[in-house]
Amino acid sequence: MEKHELDPNIHHYMGIELNMQVWNLLGKTDRDQNDSNRMIAFAKASLFHWYNSPNYQPVNAQRGEWMISHVYAVLNKADKALEHAENCRKLTEELDLKGFDLAYSYEAVARAYALKGDKTETEKYIKLAKETGEKIEGEEDRKIFLDDLNAEPWNGMC
Repeated sequence: MEKHELDPNIHHYMGIELNMQVWNLLGKTDRDQNDSNRMIAFAKASLFHWYNSPNYQPVNAQRGEWMISHVYAVLNKADKALEHAENCRKLTEELDLKGFDLAYSYEAVARAYALKGDKTETEKYIKLAKETGEKIEGEEDRKIFLDDLNAEPWNGMC
């Protein structure tokens, strides 16, 4: 069988499109198990396509790990949420990201620890997320982050 390589621009398009599909499913009020499975697959596939995009930047990997963690958090899969939140946090440190991306990395870790029921780590990372989020440049970006930070799921920890 002949192997066909994807046009690199298709990878760029698919990275964006699959990310948008994840957001659509996250916003769905009557999500079923099939939708939940699709969210996980789409989030992971989006990151795969970003890695292969001609427009790839390392921040795409950090944001992709955040998205995967967020999907797992929404689906109440604490261990997987924490695994990808830690990947996000490590990439954030390695890339020396600040502001918006740093705040979201703390939020992901806090949310995962909340799902695990670890109050100490949850409070530690929520505090870091809030402090960092309040310093985000750009009023709209700051508002988006703080709205996301205040959204569920927090497992009764926030």
